Amino acid sequence: MDILRIIISSFAAVIVLFIITKILGDKQISQLSLFDYIIGISIGSIAAEMATELETPFNSLVAMLVFGFTSFAVTIITNKSVKIRKILTGRTLIIMDKGVIYRENLKKARLDLSDFLTLCRNSGYFDLNQIQTAVFEHNGNMSFLPVADERPLTPKDMNIKPKQDYIMTNVIMDGNICRENLKLTGNND
Repeated sequence: MDILRIIISSFAAVIVLFIITKILGDKQISQLSLFDYIIGISIGSIAAEMATELETPFNSLVAMLVFGFTSFAVTIITNKSVKIRKILTGRTLIIMDKGVIYRENLKKARLDLSDFLTLCRNSGYFDLNQIQTAVFEHNGNMSFLPVADERPLTPKDMNIKPKQDYIMTNVIMDGNICRENLKLTGNND
């Protein structure tokens, strides 16, 4: 009988986790703020406890809903308030600008020079003279603005106007014609 209750609680936990995740939105791990990460771990831990807690699984369900609601509320608040957003999600830091490395900002980002150089190489910059500005984003990514002479050549630089590309649309999927997609391509069956 306990096994059946564990199975039912586990399925309930998965369903509630799925619903909470859909409500909170799709984010990649790199896009999660520290707050989102903490909430995600907490909800996962509560869900695991809900699956095995045989006496009071409802308490875990309520706790998951509270964590989910809190995360949703914080998302709304941070979208409306820049001050609260800076507190909860952090802010960007300029690590390097015009050849000057800001060591204080490296410390704030908890990076050492070796970490910074690794991030530069991972982005294709093996020579710091190719970088105008390096910005450490609040999500842990590093963004680079190359020196004007080092940026990639674009058609606009050469006064060329290429034909616009559009996203590919599946018109046949699993052997079935996708009629709406077919119409979007300007064709009919």
